[in-house]
Amino acid sequence: MIIKQSEFIISAVKPSQYPNDNRVEIAFVGRSNVGKSSLINSLTNRRKLVKVSSTPGKTRLINFFLINNTFYFVDLPGYGYAKVSKEEKAKWGGIVEAYLVNRQQLKKIILLVDSRHKPTEDDLNMYNWIKHYNYECVIVATKSDKLTNNELSKSKKVIRETFNLKENERIIYISSLKKTGMEDVLSELDSCF
Repeated sequence: MIIKQSEFIISAVKPSQYPNDNRVEIAFVGRSNVGKSSLINSLTNRRKLVKVSSTPGKTRLINFFLINNTFYFVDLPGYGYAKVSKEEKAKWGGIVEAYLVNRQQLKKIILLVDSRHKPTEDDLNMYNWIKHYNYECVIVATKSDKLTNNELSKSKKVIRETFNLKENERIIYISSLKKTGMEDVLSELDSCF
């Protein structure tokens, strides 16, 4: 897949605000500050399509980006940010759940985890939730440029064990900084069409 065109369409908090043109949607989900915005920018070759913040927890809306005038990338609010009130976390959770439970156009979910750390309980809950609702899930491990080869091997083992992945379930390691792994992610998305 080659992405030639990408544009921001809308930020939404409720289903009535979602695009209603029945195009395929691919959602990106993960902890705050895991690199969702950077990944989408790298995949689209646009540095500022998605705002990247050094402050975790900035994305509080569901953002829809039209890709190649054919399908959407959907950037979901990050979870697990500690400096947010329980009420705010519950509100974010409700926004994300309303989208994920009822969205027929959603064909695949990209679950981002930080390759440098063991997946959190929130990551595991999200993975189990994705599987429970029978969505196809692609695990993308970010920030791999910060790992040595030895650390990379350990990371693969830890992530695979934490999610209890089957042999045929792969983990794609990426670095938005070095643009590595982008072709692998794009080829995973081809099966949506």
